[in-house]
Amino acid sequence: MKIVILGYGKMGHEVEQVALQRGHEVVYRIDTEQDWYRNIDGIADCDVVIEFSTPATAIANIEKCFELDIPMVIGTTGWYAQLEDIKNRCKNEGHTIFYAPNFSIGMNFVMNLNKQMARFAQKYDYQLDITETHHIHKLDKPSGTAVKLAEDIIDNNDNYEYWTLDDEDTQENDDKILRINAIREGEVFGIHEINALSDCDEITLRHEAFSRKGFATGAVIAAEFIQDKKGVFTMNDLL
Repeated sequence: MKIVILGYGKMGHEVEQVALQRGHEVVYRIDTEQDWYRNIDGIADCDVVIEFSTPATAIANIEKCFELDIPMVIGTTGWYAQLEDIKNRCKNEGHTIFYAPNFSIGMNFVMNLNKQMARFAQKYDYQLDITETHHIHKLDKPSGTAVKLAEDIIDNNDNYEYWTLDDEDTQENDDKILRINAIREGEVFGIHEINALSDCDEITLRHEAFSRKGFATGAVIAAEFIQDKKGVFTMNDLL
């Protein structure tokens, strides 16, 4: 594949290494508006864009790729308030996107276990909460992965109606609230824990990323997966 990397920070560099190892060509590395418009004709001739930019620029990047009708793998989170609009436009206009809050294969396995534990927790009266820890440079809080874990719990456990970020500004004591504790420290690549507590015992599902390679590998595999496909895809389709 001829790949465009959109957002050439630490994740972009990791994606490049994985793509080259898997035999692909990284043609353009886009990190500014000038990069984009200087290379726009060549970008249109590439096979896929892999995007790891920022929440503030993600929507504009998606719209640019729609204009060029180039398939897109989206690793940025923090823009999901507009997800349904983007999905509808993608389907109606015949584009291709693959989005995921987390591209790690291992994390997606934990996501499936999380749904099972949510149902178990309701049946056997366990209280659930989520803790996520990331490096101090991460812009969105809580992480997109933590939000997805919370939404899956709410969909599979009638004891919870909504989630909230558990910080000093949160005063609610409603039992229907699923609390997310978001920690930003050091250079942590990503730790997610789902905790289930009863009067008798405690269960914890935990995933820790040791590096960015797992996320980059999943993103490149996703790019391979959507070649010659149209529509909206997620890690569930890939797995």
